[in-house]
Amino acid sequence: MLSKVFASAVHGVEATTITIEVNLGGLPAADGSRFYNMVGLPDIAVKEGFQRIEAAIKNSGFDFPRRNCVVNLAPADIRKQGSAYDLPIAIGILASDQQIQNNEIASYVIMGELALDGSIRPIRGALPIAIQARKEKFKGFILPKENAREAAIVKDIAVYGVSHISEVAGMLNGTTTIAPAPHNTRELFEDQVNQYDVDFADVKGQENIKRAMELAAAGGHNVILIGPPGAGKTMLAKRLPTILPPLSLQEALETTKIHSVAGHMKSDMALLAVRPFRSPHHTISDVALVGGGSNPSPGEISLAHNGVLFLDELPEFKRAVLEVMRQPMEARKVTISRAKVSVDYPASFMLVAAMNPCPCGYHNHPDKECVCGPGVVKKYLSKVSGPLLDRIDLHVEVTPVSYDELAERSTKTETSTEIVKRVMRARAIQQERFKDLEGVYFNAQMSGNQVKEFCEINQAGNILLKTAMERLQLSARAYDRILKVARTAADLSESPDIKIEHLAEAIQLRSLDRDGWAG
Repeated sequence: MLSKVFASAVHGVEATTITIEVNLGGLPAADGSRFYNMVGLPDIAVKEGFQRIEAAIKNSGFDFPRRNCVVNLAPADIRKQGSAYDLPIAIGILASDQQIQNNEIASYVIMGELALDGSIRPIRGALPIAIQARKEKFKGFILPKENAREAAIVKDIAVYGVSHISEVAGMLNGTTTIAPAPHNTRELFEDQVNQYDVDFADVKGQENIKRAMELAAAGGHNVILIGPPGAGKTMLAKRLPTILPPLSLQEALETTKIHSVAGHMKSDMALLAVRPFRSPHHTISDVALVGGGSNPSPGEISLAHNGVLFLDELPEFKRAVLEVMRQPMEARKVTISRAKVSVDYPASFMLVAAMNPCPCGYHNHPDKECVCGPGVVKKYLSKVSGPLLDRIDLHVEVTPVSYDELAERSTKTETSTEIVKRVMRARAIQQERFKDLEGVYFNAQMSGNQVKEFCEINQAGNILLKTAMERLQLSARAYDRILKVARTAADLSESPDIKIEHLAEAIQLRSLDRDGWAG
């Protein structure tokens, strides 16, 4: 007898519905042997599932049919990967053997990995599967209980979390009642949005550095922090997400889909309501950073989508690893191409890098002397390529905090909540400015022509910028960057025009472009 069960395959961050056809027919051979064939481009994990399926069915009190079995996974030109097809294939076998009798099996999408005792283990990509199931108007989605909270954020589809194959069979046979997981997306999001464990109020002193981070957040600018060990570079970077505008519900769904596909969602997590902060070690490979592999999966730049990617000790990263980021930083997505498949992963992130100014760490230190030899500082900085630095708008020198500032308890420092209010006002100005431009949402995304249009400066500003570029010997690439940052500074002060003080502030934040800075 033929039965049909529906499952799903995830490619990139999107899902494709898979039809699983199971046909039982023909008696076993005289010696009792039978054949089991699976077609439709299954990978090894899917093919090996037959051993788990047979053991799970027997150990759950069902009879495993002693007939020849053919399983077809359609469409046959899409590769099926992973162990999540165990449960739908097992249900198809039981339905084909009439141990499950339900004409509505085709109304559900079913996914799950089976253990040998029939229990069901969690899967990856529950959220994009649920979204696709709703699009195709399925009645419900049956999946492991650990993934139910994640899938239940999708409205207009019933999500049933199960822990054993007998529960699924009982539900389909009508002998067991399973309540669908509750839909509380909006309430869940509002309860968790912008709940961080860190705050800018923890940072003592360094008001000029906090101002630079505020500029970065307001304009979406990439930033590099340069300073000696222990100056607070990592502490400042970790607090940057707390002053970014809160995630919208749409951004939260986009971010959650990526983490779901990567298998980073825990059973108690349903929706990522805070901006991600990713901090890979400098020994990371280029594939781990941008994504890929034989079975393509998201890399760190995609896991940082709508959030912050922090690269500590930037010169210690392999040059080839840093160079592969250049195109995704511009396109805000990464395309992974293989011989048989090509997938796109979003990668709209803010880059925050940190580095020592030299190998010993004390070049330009106010108190300690640098022991690096002649040319060593330039050689150290040259590990970071010019094209990558060209995509970083703010070069911030981080100086050590004095004892008096650390010990001072009476001085009140601004909280992240106070700073983010100014950032959100500046972002609102930018949204109005770019409302007619596709793909431009904040100042850092402006092209050269848009800089000319939106970053006009008066005669006094032209004189200041010309003088600064000549006296400080700033490079040509600093010109547009300075104007973008000055535009953000004007937005923070809610000024329609770029004034002298805005330009002066932006000029100060181009340290690495100054000729002779490295000695």
